[in-house]
Amino acid sequence: MKALILVDLQNDFCKNGALEVPDGNAVIPIANQLMEQFDLVVATQDWHPANHKSFAANHPWRKPGQVIDLNGLDQILWPIHCVQNSLGADFVDELDTSKITKVFQKGTDPEIDSYSGFFDNGKRKSTGMGEYLKEKGVEEVYVLGLATDYCVKFTAIDALELGFRTTLVEDACRGVNLQEGDVSKAVEEMKTKGILIKKFDKV
Repeated sequence: MKALILVDLQNDFCKNGALEVPDGNAVIPIANQLMEQFDLVVATQDWHPANHKSFAANHPWRKPGQVIDLNGLDQILWPIHCVQNSLGADFVDELDTSKITKVFQKGTDPEIDSYSGFFDNGKRKSTGMGEYLKEKGVEEVYVLGLATDYCVKFTAIDALELGFRTTLVEDACRGVNLQEGDVSKAVEEMKTKGILIKKFDKV
């Protein structure tokens, strides 16, 4: 059985959002189209408390893009985004959420960030998504969404490490590209680890 994982298709990562991913909205129509082809569709949702320590605003004199040590892990500081129960944390209106079987929220602990849909960044806690997919008999996952070089990459790598055959739908993702070349490096890293890279019309 195969599943589609939609990563963080939320207002704050799309046009005019607090942490807008360039051209992020372009993946929504592809996501809607691809959902028809899968037995199971799950979604991840960044769901931060307002006091989350990945927010630059919660550290005096700090700015987005700076890196700090947060409980033993390197942490990039971000603008405030995807705060629980805010409009920015909602899925984009154009996304057909009727096909989504289950949503897994991440980044809920103010002390640690969570890029992956499966675990926090220190792998201290699971979101339950891996267990859920295995319970449903899923052996293969396809990953798309925002952003290629962060949440998509870490979700795909964790899926592979959990034993799922994993494919990145490359043109159904967009990246932050904090440093020029981050997106292409992320795709290359996924490929090197054994993740298949496909275009959406070849899925």
